[in-house]
Amino acid sequence: MLYYIIRAILVPFVYLLFWPKIQGKENLPTEGSAIIFSNHTSLFDPIVLGCLLPRKIYFMAKQELFRIKPFALFMKGLGAFPVKRGTADISAVKTALYTLRKGEVFGIFPEGTRSRDGNMQQFTHGTAAIALKSRAITVPVVITGGYRLFRPIQVIVGKPLDLEKYYGNKSNSELLDKVSEEMMEAVKSLVPFQ
Repeated sequence: MLYYIIRAILVPFVYLLFWPKIQGKENLPTEGSAIIFSNHTSLFDPIVLGCLLPRKIYFMAKQELFRIKPFALFMKGLGAFPVKRGTADISAVKTALYTLRKGEVFGIFPEGTRSRDGNMQQFTHGTAAIALKSRAITVPVVITGGYRLFRPIQVIVGKPLDLEKYYGNKSNSELLDKVSEEMMEAVKSLVPFQ
């Protein structure tokens, strides 16, 4: 309930401040489990995706954001859950898989941290591992525009990736490299020509 109240409050501000344009919303399934993964340049990214996409998105967020109790309750109300960055956080992975088993949408920024210069960083293996383990529909998203006030940002939702060829293969570093690379290329391919 809190998610939808906060979303209703934030949507007008997002439209007023950033003039968002969204393409490909129809590529996100209307029901069932799905993973959306995106580039990450700003703290606004999860807010914008949560406001523009029709389904509730459960995001992984860095553990540091949950240290202050009232803010932690706010984050949890928004569907966020903590992850210890730089480690293989099994608890966060289990939460992501549980979210997907319930038929929900899990959102993640596979670069692991924000890109300061806007250039996409290498994707970590975690997103690829979750995608392979869950076999959820996996949808690339790109956010461009730089969050300058009263200048448009653009959100493009791509067609779901076909990762079926990787299912059943033994998970190892080589496989996760390959899947991560395919996911990264899928996001890059959505960037509009400047």
